[in-house]
Amino acid sequence: MGYSSVPDISAMSIVDQNNVWSVSNNGRIFKMIPGTITDVKEMHIALPQIIYLYQNYPNPFNPTTTIKYSIPVETRHASSLQHITLKVYDILGKEVATLVNEEKAPGNYEVKFDGANLSSGVYFYRLQSGSFTQTKKFVLMK
Repeated sequence: MGYSSVPDISAMSIVDQNNVWSVSNNGRIFKMIPGTITDVKEMHIALPQIIYLYQNYPNPFNPTTTIKYSIPVETRHASSLQHITLKVYDILGKEVATLVNEEKAPGNYEVKFDGANLSSGVYFYRLQSGSFTQTKKFVLMK
């Protein structure tokens, strides 16, 4: 599929000289093939429409679990990168781990949490991005 102009790119990842991936501001993902812009191939991969924190799995866990989250396309900003933090807290609200603290492009992500150095009990994990905050509860059973 050819394009008469360059798509409005919000993020790009260059793997090597033959593998360049980009995301447009309208949520389309492209794989760019060396050559001209007419060599761009559009891939219809659905990007999240809302930011969302999923329940971890498994829950209860011992000692590892997976936490998934989704970052949507932010069309009101020039860049769709968003600063994301994902932290784990104990029942008293003390931070016990920082799992993510970086700029992220739109997409679906997952992170493994290892609670081997923690005591059994109830913990919370919190996703924050701008004014968005969502918290979920999980249980470590040893």
